[in-house]
Amino acid sequence: MSSHDAVTPASEPRPASEPRVLGLTSAEVDQRRADGRANELPPRTGKTVRQIVAQNVFTRINAILSVLFVMVLTTGSLINAAFGLLIVVNSGIGIIQELRAKRTLESLTIVGEEHPRVWRDGEIVEVTQEELVLDDVVRVGAGNQIVVDGVVKTSDYLSVDESNLTGESDAVRKAPGDAIMSGSFVVSGTGDYEVTKVGADSYAAKLAAEASRFSLARSELQAGINAILKYITWVLIPVGLLTIYSQVRGGVHDYRSVVLEITGALVPMVPEGLVLITSTAFALGVIRLGKRKCLVQELPAIEGLARVDVVCADKTGTLTENTLEFSQVELAEGGPESMERCEEILAQLMATDPDPNATARAILDRFPLTGPAWEVGARAPFTSATKWSGATFVHDAVATSYVMGAPDVLGGEHPSAARAEEIGATGRRVIMLGHAAEAVDASGAPGVVTPLALVVFEQKIRPDAQATMDYFAQQGVEVKVISGDNAASVGAVTERLGVDQGTPVDARHIEDAAFAETIENNRVFGRVRPDQKQAMVKALQGGGHTVAMTGDGVNDVLALKDADIGVAMGSGSAATRAVAKIVLLDNRFATLPHVVAEGRRVIGNIERVANLFLTKTIYSAALAIMVILAAVPFPFMPIHVTITGWFTIGIPAFFLALPPNNNRARPNFVRRVLRFAVPAGLIVGASSFVTYMVVSGWNVPAQHVAQSTAALVALIIPSSWVLACIARPLSPWKLLLVVLPLVGYGVIFTWDVTQRIFMLDSSDSAMMWQAVLIGALAAALIEALWWLVRAGSADPTPLWKPEPFFDPKEKETA
Repeated sequence: MSSHDAVTPASEPRPASEPRVLGLTSAEVDQRRADGRANELPPRTGKTVRQIVAQNVFTRINAILSVLFVMVLTTGSLINAAFGLLIVVNSGIGIIQELRAKRTLESLTIVGEEHPRVWRDGEIVEVTQEELVLDDVVRVGAGNQIVVDGVVKTSDYLSVDESNLTGESDAVRKAPGDAIMSGSFVVSGTGDYEVTKVGADSYAAKLAAEASRFSLARSELQAGINAILKYITWVLIPVGLLTIYSQVRGGVHDYRSVVLEITGALVPMVPEGLVLITSTAFALGVIRLGKRKCLVQELPAIEGLARVDVVCADKTGTLTENTLEFSQVELAEGGPESMERCEEILAQLMATDPDPNATARAILDRFPLTGPAWEVGARAPFTSATKWSGATFVHDAVATSYVMGAPDVLGGEHPSAARAEEIGATGRRVIMLGHAAEAVDASGAPGVVTPLALVVFEQKIRPDAQATMDYFAQQGVEVKVISGDNAASVGAVTERLGVDQGTPVDARHIEDAAFAETIENNRVFGRVRPDQKQAMVKALQGGGHTVAMTGDGVNDVLALKDADIGVAMGSGSAATRAVAKIVLLDNRFATLPHVVAEGRRVIGNIERVANLFLTKTIYSAALAIMVILAAVPFPFMPIHVTITGWFTIGIPAFFLALPPNNNRARPNFVRRVLRFAVPAGLIVGASSFVTYMVVSGWNVPAQHVAQSTAALVALIIPSSWVLACIARPLSPWKLLLVVLPLVGYGVIFTWDVTQRIFMLDSSDSAMMWQAVLIGALAAALIEALWWLVRAGSADPTPLWKPEPFFDPKEKETA
């Protein structure tokens, strides 16, 4: 039988045969809540509203811009202080998007979190984690997460996995009086425990705070951005100091002139929008996926799944529905019992299970217990390691044991085991009912098993499974199907999906010496133990793969924890949801391609806009250094670099960060960005400086407005061409993004009113034509650079592709 969670009603009476567990009354619960002994949890996203506001306002970039802004304000030149709007815009957009993402995460977390069942007023009721109080008595069963610390009160073969706490994967049997720790989960059996720690005192509080934190920690993309910012800081400080020295040495002693020229040199070096656009892209990713009922418990998971090249998919609950439909009972060849007797045994066996799983529920629905229950002497709950369950019944001092489980485990060489293999090869699921020679709690259980019957179930393939498998095949992502079921049955399911997965492998027969090679070279595995799933994930990671693991049962927890990206189904066990980085709350395997696409959107688009911002930083630093070496006044006022920064970099970058991007995620983000941005920035900076010097006759006059205007033209032309290259493949809307700013520049440079506002003078046509020619030459060099970088790329970008701004399959808006 599988180990998926039972669907428990919100309220259930206490069975008469069950030992009395007092629990609490409603009045006692109210008193404890009033006394502050409730299970108060920290914020689900790890950030309060105050923290979000503070972290978006008090940033390093905002601090630099604020200092420069105040300096410019002291000169009285308000137009040159226009870059100060960046502080408001950056902070405002960042705050709004993080708050939206926070609300999305919180609403989804409430849906996806564990809801404990507690004894209240003599009944079991389902509550939220915050509604637990000290001394509550909690009922747990297979797959349940232990959400608060406590002491076991009753145990019906209760076994707990404490690997989250101890690192040991072997389940620990719990008896009354034993401590039970939050962060662990139930592998098999049922029981009750009394809560001894709540709120911040419980390990679960730390686990909950960590699980859904809105953080970019461990993000390769964010690490790359931070590295870029570190390099920029190294350049910014010495260049700023040298600019001050250069201006003073050159005879510029007027405070207003010194401040404006220093600010004009430093402002464009600050990549004011890069961090904003990065955090906005991640936040929008959370919101988009949230609308698809996908809970991203760790934000880097969006990015991580885009890098995945192997998906290990559990069959049950992932490729097939999480429910089973009873098909038939087939008597074993030469079996000693009649059909009626086998049906009675099935009903009695299922009646012994206080926490029936999906398989048991399907049998119960078909064979409900109609007569008196047999006396139970011992019971063995199902575990993924043993693949069987059973009970020893006592009648007139005579013990008789019956077991149910995997035919190839219980049946041995019996013809019924071969028959079960034959049925399983059609894609149906088969469970064997047998008579065990040993008591089910004996050390050698079950001993020799005499097959009595085969119970056959139909497995429904998810309607979206084939399209999802096809998507991964097209994207070069290998899917390995790993299941605890019979290998032939698993192979039949994948064959029905129309996917060539090769010959199914029985994991019981994989040799240790060839384990990693077998996992690498095969794609369908059956009879996989939980520890083997974990070992398979590690073997693939050892082979250089980035691995995602999907699952919904307790047997998947170990592998989900160790995978690069763990993906749990919302209807699966609470334990899987707790350890997974992504939870598909609507249980749709077809949501995974959207998560991959979202990750690619984030990574590809941020890499694209990082090229833009870093190019601006490089050309600004290069221009400042050349001006220092030439001992001439800096050509630009702050307003000049503000309009180019907004219309050639900032606004286009914001739009380029939003559309779909299907480029595969690749490593070495910083190296690829620097490979284009550094030479491109040097070309743009040199174009502007050479123009500045040429139109000045290599002797810049004190009043150099016309020369500065020409230098600005020679900067705008190649930087706009950088935008045209970065935006490729071009499409109608991207072409508009490049052309519209140029039209705006045409107005600014030719209209007398705008020239006065922006301190420009384009009246000298000879200078303007020189600037256009030098700028065009620089643009040609940028084009040559793009082709050179493109030739060395593993995934060359086409020139033109009519891509929409929004994916037509998406109903969400950015």
